Amino acid sequence: MDDMQRRLMFEDECILVDEQDNVVGHESKYNCSMLGHLLEKNLLHRAFSVFLFNSNYELLLQQRSATKVTFPLVWSNTCCSHPLYHESELIQENDLGVRNAAQRKLLDELGIPAEDAPVDQFTPVGRMIYMAPSDGKWSEHELTHMLFIVRDVKLQPNPDEVADVRYVNREQLKELIQKADAGEEGVKISPWFRLIVDNLLMGWWDHVEKGTLSEAVDMETIHNLKE
Repeated sequence: MDDMQRRLMFEDECILVDEQDNVVGHESKYNCSMLGHLLEKNLLHRAFSVFLFNSNYELLLQQRSATKVTFPLVWSNTCCSHPLYHESELIQENDLGVRNAAQRKLLDELGIPAEDAPVDQFTPVGRMIYMAPSDGKWSEHELTHMLFIVRDVKLQPNPDEVADVRYVNREQLKELIQKADAGEEGVKISPWFRLIVDNLLMGWWDHVEKGTLSEAVDMETIHNLKE
């Protein structure tokens, strides 16, 4: 764990929720990610996953940096993180707190300036619960809000957070997943991204291309995708 990851682990306070996404408290990212601790206390925290498409409707992927505590060097969707237990990121109305957090992390991780990712351009499309152990010590147990945005953006990835980036179309994403399944070229896919791809993404991608994403929005259902 490098200095930056250590700071994030111990200083960031995640939002604890129940399985209906009601706020019940807060805990450090460290405690929320420590497998034994989260199992003992049944900790579930709020998270988000951003899916950013360019004007060609290609999806931006990132490869997590080698210094990440959980799931280093795996490929995932554009940005995955946690809203913090701060007033601006606790706002429930129209998912504004989560959208504020997404804008913050797109800048932190990918160098995307706020003007390239205005909070009012994020569309919250759905929510899911999943649990994914990273190794014998660390795990994710999250209630994730999935946010879509279609924008052409400037990228300046932060090497402490991101090892690589690429835009993919559907066929290229399929090929990447096939490589991961076959163990080729060391490709790995994050478990939450794989769950979203297998269960939800392609229908939403259809709506992105048709310009009808609002028709796909369902923030009432919380998909339980625990493995």
